[in-house]
Amino acid sequence: MNHRHFLAGCALAASLVMPMSAAYTTEQVTAESAKANAFFERAFDESIARSPLTMTQLGLKQDYDKWDDFSEKAQLENFLLNVQQLAELKRTVNFDALDEQTKISYRMFVSQAEQSIEGWRWRYHGYVFDQMNGLHAVLPAFLINFHLIADAGDAQAYISRLRGIAPLMDELIAGTKLRQQKGILPPKFVYPIVIEACRGVIAGEPFEKAGDKKNALLEDFENKVGALKGVDAAAKARLVADARAALLESVKPAYEKLIALLGEQEKVATTDDGVWKFPNGREYYDFALRTNTTTGLSADEIHETGLREVERIHREMLAIKDRVGFKGDLTAFFKFIKEDPQFYYPDTAEGKAAYLKRANVLIDEMRARLPEFFGVQPKAGLIVKEVEPFRAEGSAGAFYDQPSADGSRPGTYYVNTFEMHGVPIFEMETLAHHEAIPGHHMQIAIAQELQGIPRFRKFGGNTAYVEGWALYAEYFPKEFGFYTDPYMDFGRLNDELLRAVRLVVDTGIHAKHWTRDQVMDYFRKNTPNSERDIFTETNRYIVNPGQATAYKVGQLRILGLRELAKQELGAKFDLRAYHDLVLKNGAVPLDILEENVRAWIAARKKS
Repeated sequence: MNHRHFLAGCALAASLVMPMSAAYTTEQVTAESAKANAFFERAFDESIARSPLTMTQLGLKQDYDKWDDFSEKAQLENFLLNVQQLAELKRTVNFDALDEQTKISYRMFVSQAEQSIEGWRWRYHGYVFDQMNGLHAVLPAFLINFHLIADAGDAQAYISRLRGIAPLMDELIAGTKLRQQKGILPPKFVYPIVIEACRGVIAGEPFEKAGDKKNALLEDFENKVGALKGVDAAAKARLVADARAALLESVKPAYEKLIALLGEQEKVATTDDGVWKFPNGREYYDFALRTNTTTGLSADEIHETGLREVERIHREMLAIKDRVGFKGDLTAFFKFIKEDPQFYYPDTAEGKAAYLKRANVLIDEMRARLPEFFGVQPKAGLIVKEVEPFRAEGSAGAFYDQPSADGSRPGTYYVNTFEMHGVPIFEMETLAHHEAIPGHHMQIAIAQELQGIPRFRKFGGNTAYVEGWALYAEYFPKEFGFYTDPYMDFGRLNDELLRAVRLVVDTGIHAKHWTRDQVMDYFRKNTPNSERDIFTETNRYIVNPGQATAYKVGQLRILGLRELAKQELGAKFDLRAYHDLVLKNGAVPLDILEENVRAWIAARKKS
């Protein structure tokens, strides 16, 4: 695959890491770097102290009974904290006197802070509730997956969080009403999906008569409390009774209030899908592309790259079609792949269990060969899990949740078994590589376990690097004997095709005024994706402008830099060393990654 044209065309900084402007002693560099890193740690603590959600995700039990504050006042306070921290860093730390690793930290902190400050202008341009990101679905999933109960106090904190959903929902409803006043509402198609998801959160016992299926939150709470040791049966019963009361008295009315509001907004929402419809919408989209890709690529450049990549991948798919002896054109082959039952597990409990079992086998096969490709490996565990029913309908086919920092919670590769046609067998290998290893779990867990870098780098990230790595992780195993089944190899290409199509349709929607129907038609003509998948993917790009472009941009950059290193180093090139270099600094922006790789190439040439 020739990706060097993309690398050359991006015109990103190609210089080595900046030299020190003056001579500093080793002691001065050590002292200034220590001062900078102390600042980064304090700034991280200041920021996460304002987010109980983040603290729980990190495995901390501080403010374990609270939610984040989403009020206008709190958002302004967060913004001012960002401004103050950036000013303090620039005022008190001498960049030129830092060691190279701390220089990376400094530049990343500045970049993220400046991006956040620039984003303040666009704070109302995102949707409060949509089918992908809204807290209406995040809150119950968060309690189930992140709120651990190790004692009665943790159970009380869970109940407090259930009680806190009502005032939190009021804040979110105020936020969406404010956006409506500014002319910013999701497209009409979003509303039925979100309303249905909200109804799912308050379905089952105790919201409905006894004997119905138990509500997911109640079932989770009962299971966690039931497993407690050292708490007697009467105390457990009281806790469960309190949780039931909180569900009925706080959660139910909060969701009913939201459902009523969404029903009213649906009546006035339009069918215009792109953010071009917003005030200064094109400027906002340019900002979204910059922040998601960490490049200066324009919408037109990204669109054209996508068209070229779609054409190349189609050629490789045709070769597989011929290899398996299929008679007919690529469109007919797509139809065969899409419809033949051999490529899908049945929509039954047994079919779903079989998928999960095979996914674990694929992960184990890759795990056995990781030492060939990496010097560093993650310590955190990994599990495969089905997406919970209450959020399955609006969720992607698969995704990953990171492990906790303290090792108490493993990384989780989620598979959406809502409809088994959405997770075909021919995509199982590439999906496991992307979401688990050597993809997201490898990269994110390693970043969290790195020593000697500040926590904002361990737990932060940017989409182009994170998703670019995962897409690269789908590709490179092909070079080392994976994807021996031609249909699995087709699945790899199909997943890459999806990411190339995203470059075309995301820019199509938001920069070129494509309609939702145009996007879905482009999908049907150029991919074998199921109608369910096309529906979900199209809806996703509409509510997440720019995010979907980051995958392919990041992959092309990582692969292009690898090819540059191979060309420059010849026999001195070491794939394991290259992979470790890419992973050992955490999720850096692509411009900093390029500088790191070029500096590494220069150092290896000298050695």
